[in-house]
Amino acid sequence: MPQEHATQIAALLGSRICHDLISPIGAISNGVELLGLSGTTDNSELSLISDSVENANARVKLFRIAFGQATTGQMTGAAEMRSICKALATNRLTYDWAVEDDQPREEVKLACLMMMCIETAMPRGGVIQVSHHDGQWTVVARAERLEPDPALWARLGSITEVDTLKPAQVQFILAPLQANLIGRRIKHGDQDGVLILQA
Repeated sequence: MPQEHATQIAALLGSRICHDLISPIGAISNGVELLGLSGTTDNSELSLISDSVENANARVKLFRIAFGQATTGQMTGAAEMRSICKALATNRLTYDWAVEDDQPREEVKLACLMMMCIETAMPRGGVIQVSHHDGQWTVVARAERLEPDPALWARLGSITEVDTLKPAQVQFILAPLQANLIGRRIKHGDQDGVLILQA
């Protein structure tokens, strides 16, 4: 099977899974809201459930962009990405989508995959910032402790085989594939304890 066809099938599968998960997560969110209005449940418990549902919803939306189908001409809004990044934030890891304009979905897909790659190097959290200038994506990680896995990061510059990758590392295969599809190449480096991915 040609590589492009395999990539398209994987994207369709990602879109299908995320599409099917969005509705039940939304229903849970609505149910939590109704419970809050009824006043019959402890607010701290509801707050915990609400925060978890919001984070799960944002994570599925991120996965839908990163792993789903990106049709040529389709755009992704900057406001939508900022909303997703805000909902993804935890007490240890935050995301800053510092991109002002809406961008083609296929470009945002690459940026999201790069963002997911850089997450793996932040065991204690920190801040991830995504920017786009002069047609180039830059994803920067700032944290007290950064631990990029050399074997994984070596995969980013070219298309490699799946071989020893774990499911949680699939972005290290998909990011170079997406970069190649849109005529890009991912570069990485570090400066004064800051990790940088560019494409």
